Amino acid sequence: MKNLRSLEKKELEELLKGYNQRLNELKALNLKLDLSRGKPDKNQLDLGVNILDAVNAQSDFSSENGMDTRNYGALEGIPEARRLMGEMLGVKEENVLVGGNSSLNLMYDSLMRAMVFGVAGCTPMLRQEKRKFLCPAPGYDRHFLITQDLGFELIPVKMTEDGPDMDEVERLVQDETVKGIWCVPQYANPTGCVYSDETVKRFARLSPAAKDFRIYWDNAYCVHFLYREEHKPLLNILEECEKAGNPDLVYEFTSTSKISFAGGGISCMASSVANIKDAVKHMKFQTIGHDKVNQLRHVRYFKNLDGIMAHMEKQAKLLRPKFETVLRMFDEAFEGEEICSYTRPLGGYFISFQAMNGCAKAIVEACKQAGVTLTNAGATYPYGIDPNDSNIRIAPTFATEENITTAVEIFCICTHVVTIEKLLSE
Repeated sequence: MKNLRSLEKKELEELLKGYNQRLNELKALNLKLDLSRGKPDKNQLDLGVNILDAVNAQSDFSSENGMDTRNYGALEGIPEARRLMGEMLGVKEENVLVGGNSSLNLMYDSLMRAMVFGVAGCTPMLRQEKRKFLCPAPGYDRHFLITQDLGFELIPVKMTEDGPDMDEVERLVQDETVKGIWCVPQYANPTGCVYSDETVKRFARLSPAAKDFRIYWDNAYCVHFLYREEHKPLLNILEECEKAGNPDLVYEFTSTSKISFAGGGISCMASSVANIKDAVKHMKFQTIGHDKVNQLRHVRYFKNLDGIMAHMEKQAKLLRPKFETVLRMFDEAFEGEEICSYTRPLGGYFISFQAMNGCAKAIVEACKQAGVTLTNAGATYPYGIDPNDSNIRIAPTFATEENITTAVEIFCICTHVVTIEKLLSE
C-alpha cells in the first residue's frame, strides 16, 4: 500500500469511501467486543481451577511452622507463601510480606502509610505542602490515579525501549518535593518493554533530595512471558539497591492475580527488612492477617517457581495466538504506511499503538460506535492527558480467538478513516 501522506486528495477520498463502506457493514452486525482491559479470559482462568482442591475439607490446614491457617495471625504471611513469592522475585523470605489478592491494594496502603505516618522518620506527606510523583508515560493508569487521588502533582517522564528516561529521572529527583516514581519494569504496561540492566542499576544508585523518596516497583508481569526462550530475568532491584548502599529505596510488588485467579490470587511486597518491619508495625492495627488458607492453597498447588513457570507455559500457549493475530493484522493493514507504529511485546498483557498525532481519541470513539471497546485515549498518561493524542493501549487477552480478528479489523479500519479525514482537513 502507498504511503497515505503521498496520495492526492482524490485518491484519499476514494480510499475513505471504501473504508466507510466496510465499516458500515461491520456496524450492522451490532457487535460488542472488548479490547479495553488486561483481563485473563475464561480459558486462562480454567487452567488453574484445580487450585481449589489443593486445600479441602480432608486437608491438613497446618502451615509448615505448625500454624492452623484457618485461624488469626501470621501478619507477614505463612513462611512457605513468603518463600514462594520470594522465588518469583528472586528475594529472600525475610524480605517478603504476603497480602491478599491485590498488589494494587498493597501499593495503595504503602502510600497511605507514607501520607499518614511518614517515611524514614520524615514528616508525614499529608502535612507536606507540596509533593510530586514521577509517572513514566505511557504507563499504567491505575498507578497514576492512586497518586492523583492522594493529591500528588503528577510529573510525566518519557519512556524509552530500555525503561524511563533516566537522565530525566536523575534530574527530577533533585527536587525534594518529588516523593516517588511508578515503575512496571518487566513487560511494561502498556509498551511491553523490559528495563535494561543499566536502567535498573541507575535506579538503584539514585540519590534523591527527599529522604522519603521511594521507588514503587510494580513487577506484575515478572513471569508473564509469551515466548519462554526469549524470557530473561530482570536484574534484581533489591540486590542492586543493597550494592549501591540504598537498601530501603525500593518497594517491589507482584501477585498471582493473572497466574491463578484474577480475583483470588495472593500478592506480596518485597523490600528491605527495615521497610517490611515498618509496614508490619502499622498493619497490625489494620488487620489480624490475610487469607492464609488461600496462601496455603497456592503453595500446595504450585509448590515452587518451577511449578509457576510450567503453568505460565500453558498460559503463553493460549495468549501467543492472540498477540500474533493482532500484530499480523497490523502488519498487513499498515504495510508501507507511516501513519502509526506499535510495539511487539515478548510478554505481558498489552500492545502499545501510536497513531498519528491528534487521532487517538477519534479512533477510540469510532471503534466504540462500531462495537469495539478500547481503553480511553489518554489513560496511559497522567491526568488522562496524552499531549500528542496518539497513544492507544490494546489488550488482546480477554477477547476470544473467534472475535479478535473482527475487533482488530474494525480498529484498523477506524484508524484509516480517522487518519485520512485528518489528512484531508490539513
